[in-house]
Amino acid sequence: MNWMSVYREDVKRYVDSETRVDFLRQILTQRGLWALLQYRLASAIYRWTVPTILKRPLIWMMAVWHKLVELTTGIQLPYTATIGPGLYIGHVGRVFLEDDVIIGSHCNMLQGVAIVRSGRGDGCGVPTIGDRVHFGPNATVAGKIRIGDDTTIAANALVITDMPSGCSVAGIPAEIIGRNYPRYFPLETKSAEY
Repeated sequence: MNWMSVYREDVKRYVDSETRVDFLRQILTQRGLWALLQYRLASAIYRWTVPTILKRPLIWMMAVWHKLVELTTGIQLPYTATIGPGLYIGHVGRVFLEDDVIIGSHCNMLQGVAIVRSGRGDGCGVPTIGDRVHFGPNATVAGKIRIGDDTTIAANALVITDMPSGCSVAGIPAEIIGRNYPRYFPLETKSAEY
């Protein structure tokens, strides 16, 4: 899948989440889409298999654009992270992802989410996030852990251990509070008309 196809999937999540708000208006007004556009393009250049002498100036330009987007939106999506299609960053507020984080498809993030490196020695690393994971406001996921598909992370939760698929977690440190709760977002995106 090329970066434009993946970005269209991101845009579909925004269009599907809002009632009667069209494609163009979403791109012009949603800060999450600005950050995702910068990330998708920079990530494509980073993974592009061309000689370094050609790639390096483009990466520098992307780094400047990244910093401008970060200052404008408060959203930091490093081009070295791996983010699946259909990411939805709702609300306005700081979102921070560490380099090399892996995030599955169709995830939701609200303001204040941090997915960061933690640990010592062999235990040091970044999280791997499954598909369709919902992050509540100010949720933090830290360390070399795995979060399963269809997991809901409550507001202000601190997740520092592996979590299975299909559960809801809350607390500091986060614990499983339920399994197979209804989702707060569609598992499959609707077909958008634009």
